Amino acid sequence: MKTVFVNGELIDRDKAKVDIEDRGYQFGDGIYEVIRVYNGSTFTMKEHMERLYQSAEKMKLSIPYGEEEFTAKLLKLIELNDVKDGIVYLQVTRGVSARQHHFPSKDVVGSVVAYTKDFPVPSHQMNNGVTAKLVEDIRWLRCDIKSLNLLGNLLAKQEAASEGHFEAILHRGNTVTEGSSSNAFMVKDGVIYTHPVTNLILNGITRRVIEDLCRKNDIAFQEETFSVSELMAADEVFIASTTSEVMPVIGIDGQVIGEGKPGAVTKRLQALFSDRKGMVAR
Repeated sequence: MKTVFVNGELIDRDKAKVDIEDRGYQFGDGIYEVIRVYNGSTFTMKEHMERLYQSAEKMKLSIPYGEEEFTAKLLKLIELNDVKDGIVYLQVTRGVSARQHHFPSKDVVGSVVAYTKDFPVPSHQMNNGVTAKLVEDIRWLRCDIKSLNLLGNLLAKQEAASEGHFEAILHRGNTVTEGSSSNAFMVKDGVIYTHPVTNLILNGITRRVIEDLCRKNDIAFQEETFSVSELMAADEVFIASTTSEVMPVIGIDGQVIGEGKPGAVTKRLQALFSDRKGMVAR
């Protein structure tokens, strides 16, 4: 990560600075995306960028670049850092202004930061599965916006990590929503279930790829709520995200899920996802 992008400039990492009155720093008043890079090429970049601008619209936040121009800047950053297998992180805040809760005047320009990072595929965990912990979902009611307000996610993830788990699976009452940094899925009698796209979850890009793969390969896929007890009785459970891809969950709260190893449906999806990655192009 020698070069980073800060407010229109590609500069050395050690020269990058953020103003102390940036609203992202003071309020979490901003949005972000994480885009995968495989073999030097971005994966589902268009979908990520579209979601970024959708989040901006929902937050009444202005991005100082058009989507095409911003995409070109990110591709240049990836090229300069010679990223092969990794990620590019980008965030946009409402900009720098005197601290006040209401929005600043319209002439305040949003702050934009992006950087790259090497991030190999977590093959060992994908092959063997991971464990998770159930945590009550205490987040706000606009989880469909990929905002910087992640305290609820962080508290849940830390609770799970402190007990040695890979992920926290969140639930509102008895209804499973998603993971703290992933979407959650269960498999029962060959059918994949996941929470519908509402304000209670983020419509993950990997989630969308999985849905498309299911539709095109005759795998039953249902956007339908399910309970904690149904999750625990599932044949298979997996989570999905940009960095975790299709990740089998073999145990939750100390209880074995299914046969305690990645199941047939999950492994098939992993293979299909791997094939889709092989077709990536900028």
